[in-house]
Amino acid sequence: MRVGEDFKELDIKAKIWLEKDGEPVFGLGRFLLLEKIESSGSISSAARELGYSYKKAWSFINLMEKRFGFELVSKKIGGRHGGGSVLTEKAKNIMNMYEELLEKEKMFLKDYHRHTPHLLQPSKH
Repeated sequence: MRVGEDFKELDIKAKIWLEKDGEPVFGLGRFLLLEKIESSGSISSAARELGYSYKKAWSFINLMEKRFGFELVSKKIGGRHGGGSVLTEKAKNIMNMYEELLEKEKMFLKDYHRHTPHLLQPSKH
């Protein structure tokens, strides 16, 4: 039996999120919220697509903006053509950075799993 053979079917998983002063600021759920706002142009549509209440979506946005210290979503008040929401450049930059982190995480885990399965074996202590 090869070392680590008993553990070949195990996958290593991880989650990446950003914190400020020990408090969560940004993770996959908030990334998806911003992504949906960007594609729909609407906080309420984004919330609906994700199964969030409008209040919960607003709460996430306000919390992120407070902890980051800058605006992420510009709100346009309704009018003849209706209102809407657009992401700021800073929000887009954070999303791009987070996507890069997720890709690096995926590559790391894939490489780690392929090259070091023996590290998955339990200790004999």
